[in-house]
Amino acid sequence: MLRVAEQARKTDTGRARRANEDSYFASAPLFVVADGMGGAQAGEVASGIAVEVFSHGLPDSGESVEARLAARVQEANTEIHELSRRDADRAGMGTTLTAAYVGEDDVTIAHVGDSRAYRWRDGTLERLTDDHSLVEELMRQGRLTAQEAGEHPQRSIITRALGPEPAVEVDTRTVPSRPGDVFLLCSDGLTSMISEDAVAAVLRDARSLDQAGRALVDAANEAGGRDNITVLLFRVDDVSSGAGAPVQEATTTSHAALGGGERVVARTPQPPRAAPRRRKRRGWGGRLTILLVVGALIAAIGLGLYAGVNSVYFVGTDDQGRIALFRGLPYNLPLGISLYRTQYRSGIPASSLPPARRESLLDHKLRSHSDATDLVRQLELGQLQGS
Repeated sequence: MLRVAEQARKTDTGRARRANEDSYFASAPLFVVADGMGGAQAGEVASGIAVEVFSHGLPDSGESVEARLAARVQEANTEIHELSRRDADRAGMGTTLTAAYVGEDDVTIAHVGDSRAYRWRDGTLERLTDDHSLVEELMRQGRLTAQEAGEHPQRSIITRALGPEPAVEVDTRTVPSRPGDVFLLCSDGLTSMISEDAVAAVLRDARSLDQAGRALVDAANEAGGRDNITVLLFRVDDVSSGAGAPVQEATTTSHAALGGGERVVARTPQPPRAAPRRRKRRGWGGRLTILLVVGALIAAIGLGLYAGVNSVYFVGTDDQGRIALFRGLPYNLPLGISLYRTQYRSGIPASSLPPARRESLLDHKLRSHSDATDLVRQLELGQLQGS
């Protein structure tokens, strides 16, 4: 089993402490990006809680790495949710989260929200996570193209985050790694502004991870920089003796869209040039210093979900098959949560409309309040009964 004898663990106060020599799961490298929502102050609190929970490493148990990562995510979700319920100023706060745990020959990802993880290998960029967002769900259903999704008015609405509910569904996966692989964790402030092809071009041309991180932030800002941008990159090392965790280099760069100006949130220093040779000597004893890089989060999405729910309407049918006016979005979240509520019920059965008319009127198209109200009123007056 791979053991890491010593770990410098970066916390919000910058202090470091030594990990237990025999605690592989507590000391292996763990990287986190969390992007807060619910207003600048509340979002920063939510993302800070998530990062703090992960600063303790993975829980000690006999479960898989994926299960341990998911347990930490659930722990963070509980803390954020309970605080939001106790403090009215932080009601509705939440955060997205993408975490990567580096094993000896693989990397395990835990993911909630629309931050992303990628693997760069042999000149190819591979996306490792699926966005938990409204437009991504519409794309998976074939109802939106990628181009339409990029211009959709509800593209900032996410369907899953830490904090809004007592429990959260966590996506986890484990992918193989090999020396030279570069992993990218980033907030949607990057991927909503530049394409994956543009990201790949930056990684292909950059001479170092630090240069790549800054170039990605610059490219997103040049494209408009409408949201906060967090970029975390790390490279897998070649460790032939099995003594040490395989992280060669890591860097995190962030830009606050509302704060103005780039700042480096955290950076893992590159090891001395002699370090790889020392690791490969027989009898070195398995000691390696690894820094845990924490991606500090900047407030991002705001109250997008709630604003979306309260500003749009659609026409559909109630549970008795009658034409009704609904406020919100025609989707249901996990745990039975609806993004809409009934605004008005008419007395018109949907079955009374000709099929062609019924299909065109009940397509769940998002409308303004006046447009949706006028449509139902015309139906009640019999002005839209014809085919």
